[in-house]
Amino acid sequence: MSASADSLTLYAAGSLKTALNDVASSYTQAYKTEVSTKYAPSGLLRKAIEDGEQPDVFASANMKHPEKLATEGWGSPVVLFARNQLCALAQPNVKVTPDNLLSTLMDKQIRVGTSTPKADPSGDYAWELFHKAETIQKGSFSALSTKALQLTGGEQSEKAPEGLNQYGWVMSEKKADIFLTYCTNAVLAKNQVKYLNIITIPESLSVGADYGLVVKEGAQNKAWQFAMYILSPEGQRILKKYGFEANAIPKL
Repeated sequence: MSASADSLTLYAAGSLKTALNDVASSYTQAYKTEVSTKYAPSGLLRKAIEDGEQPDVFASANMKHPEKLATEGWGSPVVLFARNQLCALAQPNVKVTPDNLLSTLMDKQIRVGTSTPKADPSGDYAWELFHKAETIQKGSFSALSTKALQLTGGEQSEKAPEGLNQYGWVMSEKKADIFLTYCTNAVLAKNQVKYLNIITIPESLSVGADYGLVVKEGAQNKAWQFAMYILSPEGQRILKKYGFEANAIPKL
């Protein structure tokens, strides 16, 4: 169901939840329009839209999912509104640095956690990192993609208790020794689980995430107004505050 005249509906990637909740709150205060939200892995949201659900705005953790909807006539154009990077979230007993990250990931004793490819772009980006590893050390892709524990982002993935960060909870439950996730997620996880370490991924393995935004074809003007607010300096400042790369901010 589409939003009423004084409200609109946003579907967005789970990694955007904290930041876009703040953007939506700021927008509501400025324009007196309520924003209903649903957060989940981008691939699952795209599938829900294809199955008939009708949000006004869809914000994805990649460009692929909104572009697929655009080719199907759901909405267009797709715009890039933020970028993210992968980081490694590590247990305190794991002796890992950017320099030894690949050898640590390859260690047979180390359990590597990821999100679920295809359902969640974060998982796709982890697999992209595995492909990069293959160019450095032959056999890496097969070893890493086989051993990776797909712990989040899937339809059947175990959910964290209410109020707990999904990735912090996974690590606090000792389900993985290292978890590959967005740097923004890693910061939120460490805020809740202080003993975790965040490891910067070296340039040779670095994977960036482009976030795409699309508005439903025929949506009310409020939906376009909200999309523009995300792209505005204020929306971009909020995204940047949460660790996203957001470039539409004027230089002082």
